[in-house]
Amino acid sequence: MGSPGHGDAAERDIDDLPRNDANYTALTPLWFLERAAVVHPDRAAVVHGPVRYTWAETYRRCRRLASALAQRSVGPGCTKFTPARLLSY
Repeated sequence: MGSPGHGDAAERDIDDLPRNDANYTALTPLWFLERAAVVHPDRAAVVHGPVRYTWAETYRRCRRLASALAQRSVGPGCTKFTPARLLSY
């Protein structure tokens, strides 16, 4: 015999539960970047030849870029300057 309650319908794998704020958070690219900067701030995130950025540096650079774009009214849903549109000029 196993432990009490083992195999009961009341004992379910967390993957079988309906997703909600208490048991599930989607790992979006933004959340991944922020989490990596907190958990692994000094680890290499970007390596391109001699150029190296840590996760903390990459997070700060992304935040600065997002701020600069927002100041220029570029945000979610903005399609004003897509690569295809830029190439059309």
